[in-house]
Amino acid sequence: MHKYSLPVNIAWMYFPAHCKTDRNVCTRMLTLKVLLVCQLILTLSSMPFLVSAANDYAEARRRMVMEIRADVRATSTEIGKSDLSERVMEAMATVPRHEFVPSNVRKYAYVNRPLPIGYGQTISQPYIVALMTDVVNLDSNGVVLEIGTGSGYQAALLAKLVKQVFTIEIIEELGQQASERLQRLNYENITTRIGDGYYGWEQNAPFDAIVVTAAAGYIPPPLIDQLKPGGKMVIPVGSGFMTQYLVLVEKNIDGKVTTRELLPVRFVPFTGGH
Repeated sequence: MHKYSLPVNIAWMYFPAHCKTDRNVCTRMLTLKVLLVCQLILTLSSMPFLVSAANDYAEARRRMVMEIRADVRATSTEIGKSDLSERVMEAMATVPRHEFVPSNVRKYAYVNRPLPIGYGQTISQPYIVALMTDVVNLDSNGVVLEIGTGSGYQAALLAKLVKQVFTIEIIEELGQQASERLQRLNYENITTRIGDGYYGWEQNAPFDAIVVTAAAGYIPPPLIDQLKPGGKMVIPVGSGFMTQYLVLVEKNIDGKVTTRELLPVRFVPFTGGH
């Protein structure tokens, strides 16, 4: 769990109410106590927003979006842009991330960090989710393939932005839970499947965009084949023993493929029989 260390030593705030020293000393002590309380309040208010009530979720998402914008500006040199698409940011501000995390970490749902979702998997940091969604330049009429459904959060964001989302999860229990969750939340343009994402989903190819949420040692050739000319894929590349990079893959209208490294990242590894 995320832990916070306060710069205020709380013990200093508790001194005797009846002061036996002179008035000036008592006044200084009282002033110190007030200042320390004020500092504590300011410190707490500056922490990432922890959610405890349903009415707080909209405000929490607003703060999360502000943090994402700040992260984008801080990494603008690496990613080649200082702002993300407003369509993407609107989706980040509306999709209920708290519905896609386990109940024991729900109060942290809108903190800008990854969270565990069980089975050794995580839901990615909101900044990374937003960036991956943005760089593939989604069109409202697009058809997108996602590899690694996880809890379904990335698929839900994509569904806000495109015509159809196909998503594959290799862990059966996780995939079934995500499918049920997406149906409950009325995401009708998402089709889920249990399987090995390395091989893509040939029956529904080609895809306008492919979003891969697990790290591969190299870019799977079947995914390149299933990417439509003019399409883009984003994928973390690297093993657990080397630096992973978020890589943008582009296929031009002639079928030529180019790649560009964006950021060092850390994702759970690709699994499967390939």
